[in-house]
Amino acid sequence: MNNGLTAARRAPRIETKHNTRWLTLCGLFMAINIGLSSFGLPVPGGHLYLNDIVIVAAALILDPLGAFLVGGVGAFLGDFFFYPLPMFVSLATHGIQAMAISYLVHNYHGEHKMRRIIFAVLVGAVIMVVGYSLGRAYVYSTPAYAWIKLPYEILQALFGVICGPFLVWKWKLDDLARRMIDGDY
Repeated sequence: MNNGLTAARRAPRIETKHNTRWLTLCGLFMAINIGLSSFGLPVPGGHLYLNDIVIVAAALILDPLGAFLVGGVGAFLGDFFFYPLPMFVSLATHGIQAMAISYLVHNYHGEHKMRRIIFAVLVGAVIMVVGYSLGRAYVYSTPAYAWIKLPYEILQALFGVICGPFLVWKWKLDDLARRMIDGDY
């Protein structure tokens, strides 16, 4: 006797209203992502881009589709406008990173919320570092260039891992976003 409840328990879903407010919030995060990917902080041997902070914060707040739009499409457009060579690498890497973080945060039903957030952002950081390292080796046709840029990718990922959740926690962005999407704000 299966009344459908067991199937619903096995496959949890993220309940999100995809309305105009949700789309506006995704557009706002995408615009911030594009703006932060347009310039980098100069560090010895390269630049440090801060758009991972927005990608991680948006992934913690939004569902996987919204996270992909902000992370993947936002990074793609940022690269398209300012440095088009790695734009498809950014689309795939940041899109998968944001979707993975969002999925892990919203679909894990454990007792410790902070543990699942830490686990999700660390998985996202690994996806970003590996994706960009492989992408750089392919786009620039030299694995040596990817090895040279590896410390900067790790540093950029760590900025996102630390600052993204901090911003969401400090300013309670997840509650604000939920209230905005639901129309209570």
